[in-house]
Amino acid sequence: MDALIHDFSLGLFFWQAIILLIVIFLLGKFAWKPIVNALEEREKGIADALASAEKAKLEMARLTNENEQLLKEAREERDLILKEAKELKDKIVAEAKTAAHAEGSKMIEEARRQIEDQKLKALAEVKNQVSALSLDIARKVLTKEFEDQNKQEALVSDLLKDVKLN
Repeated sequence: MDALIHDFSLGLFFWQAIILLIVIFLLGKFAWKPIVNALEEREKGIADALASAEKAKLEMARLTNENEQLLKEAREERDLILKEAKELKDKIVAEAKTAAHAEGSKMIEEARRQIEDQKLKALAEVKNQVSALSLDIARKVLTKEFEDQNKQEALVSDLLKDVKLN
């Protein structure tokens, strides 16, 4: 270090100081401002990116919340639709059962009425056939009875005996 102090030259120091000032001036004029501006812009860009990321994070949270709410509403609506569909199905089944029961009762009543009508018709037919047969038998018996004159007179006398006059 002693050698430096002994070799010190005032002229050299002066020129080095002037060169240093010129270098500082040139760096300040042409390099320092663009570097500082670039650093400020970078800092601003990073701050904007952080703010955008925070906004995106908040937006994602809001969207997630909205999606969960929409899913909840969709589930509730689905449950409501399923409940209404089940109630409608039960109502339709009940109506169909009631209608089928009413129709079955109506058909049974109609069948009973038809059976009763057929029964009455059959009884009337049987009565007609019995009376026709009875008349036919009576006609044949009477025809046989009245072929003989003596038998006719005996029958008239028997009938007259049974008749009482006042």
